[in-house]
Amino acid sequence: MTETIFSKDILKDKVAFITGGGTGITGGVARAFAEHGANLAITSRKEENLSAMKKAVEAFGGECFTVSADVRDYAAVENAIAKTVEHYGKIDIVVNGAAGNFLCSADQLSANGFGTVVDIDTKGTFNVCRAAFEELKKSKGQILNISATLHYLATPMQIHVSAAKAGVDAITRNLSVEWGRYGIRVNGIAPGPIEDTEGMKRLLPEQFKEMIVKKIPLRRFGRIADIENAALFLTSDAASYVNGVTLVVDGGQWLLGTSLA
Repeated sequence: MTETIFSKDILKDKVAFITGGGTGITGGVARAFAEHGANLAITSRKEENLSAMKKAVEAFGGECFTVSADVRDYAAVENAIAKTVEHYGKIDIVVNGAAGNFLCSADQLSANGFGTVVDIDTKGTFNVCRAAFEELKKSKGQILNISATLHYLATPMQIHVSAAKAGVDAITRNLSVEWGRYGIRVNGIAPGPIEDTEGMKRLLPEQFKEMIVKKIPLRRFGRIADIENAALFLTSDAASYVNGVTLVVDGGQWLLGTSLA
């Protein structure tokens, strides 16, 4: 169990369906939700990415249901939603965290590479939201989309992810307006550089870290715990009138920019 500033039962009896919930930032969010009373349903393309999280959650007395699905495949997503409802009887929270990323300059990026990331991040986010809609109507539930700050200015070597996450932000805004009438809240989180992730190790070369951190007003990189706390706030009753917001959690970094071009 991690230390927390929130009540341990802040998400008591909520059912959270989380894509990419086995690893990384979204894995941290999944664990934090379970630690605060939520019952989890986590999904990933690879079953092996789910088993470790299931064991960890069950070790501290939480409940974690796993189902493999590729978010690019709408039928597979529908099946995962249906199995979750069969298991728990409802869905209260959807977290879209499945994502793809790699470094590549625009002139070297293939159409397939660009399309794959957009399909996972943008199309996948829509697929899950759409497939969960009827259940979220019943529960007056909510959606939390994991975005990024890459597209706020310009980030070299990341045109594919920037385009994909811009689409995720558009989905957040549009669904918050269209589905608010059903009591469904739709928000997002845009993390900055989070140091305790595999993506940070792969995507930010060691020689650039000191330069980047100097351009963050808080003078530190983020931690997965920072995103967990933001997610707990946005999905709790404390944020019951927050809708259509993508909360930037980056220490103020995007305001100054960190372009390496």
